Amino acid sequence: MSQTGRTMPRGSERALNEAYDTALLDLDGVVYAGGAAIEHAVDALAEARDGGMHLAYVTNNALRTPDAVAEHLTELGVPAEATDVITSAQAVARLVSDQLPQGAKVLVIGGEGLRVALKERGLVPVESADDDPVAVVQGYGGPDLTWSRFAEASYAINRGLPWFASNVDLTIPSGRGIAPGNGAAVEVVRIATGADPQVAGKPLPPMHRETVLRTGAERPLVVGDRLDTDIEGAFNGDVDSLLVLTGVTDGAQLLAAKPEHRPTFVDADLRGLLTGQPEVRAKGDGFECGGWTASVTDGAFALDGDGEAMDGLRALCAAAWSHAGDGVCDVDAAKVLERLGL
Repeated sequence: MSQTGRTMPRGSERALNEAYDTALLDLDGVVYAGGAAIEHAVDALAEARDGGMHLAYVTNNALRTPDAVAEHLTELGVPAEATDVITSAQAVARLVSDQLPQGAKVLVIGGEGLRVALKERGLVPVESADDDPVAVVQGYGGPDLTWSRFAEASYAINRGLPWFASNVDLTIPSGRGIAPGNGAAVEVVRIATGADPQVAGKPLPPMHRETVLRTGAERPLVVGDRLDTDIEGAFNGDVDSLLVLTGVTDGAQLLAAKPEHRPTFVDADLRGLLTGQPEVRAKGDGFECGGWTASVTDGAFALDGDGEAMDGLRALCAAAWSHAGDGVCDVDAAKVLERLGL
């Protein structure tokens, strides 16, 4: 089923790790947060892998190299090779190399992952606007990236150099909560220059292209926690998606999702890879899933029944998305989500 016009989550009689050959997994907020594994992630991924599913890790975080990410995953108990990791640094490096000649100097505003990716594409990272760069490339540099780096980018861009960004996620999950992401840093430079970067990361096509080239997935399932990157990226690539509620997206945001942000499947965490998904069916003026029936009546949500909280949320998604059509559902969901413990 195409992603276009989705009005309800889809059911699956088969476990997702059997229905799809490759899971394209986001990392921050899905597999780990702040360096520590998210509950159930390690065991769920091991079981999915043992069942024959290829696991690929697709991250908009351009700070670390694929080697470093794979080493971290392995330390957490999720065995991975560098070739299993696809980063927005790799995607933006390919985007830049498609437009610049081999050996071109580029001003790097970011971390080691970005420098390594650019070198792999035959580009030469430099640190100053006075080093004769021909472009500026910006990626997440971590909490210790200094303000002077944003100034350096601004000097170069204001001289007319093209500007590339690995991604524009405004936030990033950490062990202490939600922190500013590369998108927040990009906005600092945008304010100082009035320019707009070419962006490679999710949800844009360069990242999907990089992922397909590196994984060879034939029946991929995008797994993520963000509507505006992971799920929209799946929508843009016309592939199916699983949203897990272990990161930045909560129930209210999911119910208010616009069409390109509506996932194929919804689950609490990565254990959702190991099971099928119950079908959501239209019932009268509402929708039923598991033991729940949900509808939007007189401008309010109605939720009746009992059972698994995720089934109730799936029924609510169908009610909200059907009510909104191609728009955004603005019905207050606080009471029904509280009933589900969400």
